[in-house]
Amino acid sequence: MKIRKRTFGLALYFGLLLLPIYWMLNMSLRTNADILGVFSLYPTDITFGNYIKIFTDKSWYSGYINSIIYVSMNTAISLSVALPAAYAFSRYRFLGDKHLFFWLLTNRMAPAAVFLLPFFQLYSTFGLIDTHIAVALAHCLFNVPLAVWILEGFMSGIPREIDETAFIDGFGFPSFFIIIFIPLIRAGVGVTAFFCFMFSWVELLFARTLTVTDAKPIAAIMTRTVSATGLDWGLLSAAGILTIVPGALVIWFVRNHLAKGFAMGRV
Repeated sequence: MKIRKRTFGLALYFGLLLLPIYWMLNMSLRTNADILGVFSLYPTDITFGNYIKIFTDKSWYSGYINSIIYVSMNTAISLSVALPAAYAFSRYRFLGDKHLFFWLLTNRMAPAAVFLLPFFQLYSTFGLIDTHIAVALAHCLFNVPLAVWILEGFMSGIPREIDETAFIDGFGFPSFFIIIFIPLIRAGVGVTAFFCFMFSWVELLFARTLTVTDAKPIAAIMTRTVSATGLDWGLLSAAGILTIVPGALVIWFVRNHLAKGFAMGRV
């Protein structure tokens, strides 16, 4: 009886969880006139016109390319900066280390709108507006503190004797860190990369303000579906479905590390 209740509860939970995604998929396979004209639980006259428009119209598919570019750049930069910083916090004690560690987290807690105007003026001065690196660096303000916080928890769980043994065996710090230490915390690296990717992928305020045309992300382009006749629901739904795909792929590739990370780290 208990097993049946648990099964029913899980089925109900996943049903409610997947309902919005199914409904968006349903609308993406219908025309806008069909969506507004007839209520239907499933598409009776399936059309792939919305997806075809996204894949053939440069103003649409370029948004996905732009998003993937600056999100990948941000993830790489955040990990490159956070790994040595987290190692320093986990292995060394220095004046003000706890205060500095807390200050890093306060950047993650602050609203993005607080930093919007300073970033815009700074990037305008250096001619970085409407570039991928501008958005990638702006997102580092929030992703680097989170990455340091997560990785420090994993690194603190690695015995210091491993470091000492490696140095006795003749390893220099760069070779030890890359060859020995990082593989030991690969679960933490996977979790950190996941969170950095997802935050940068869904963030809209910085991405929309710091870009104009050349680096415009898909989240900002989706707002262009508003016209004199109203919203193009079918096209907007198709874009939303395609927006879910990169995040799902990231989860698939880091799923093993992600499970270990939630069990072992600070997440």
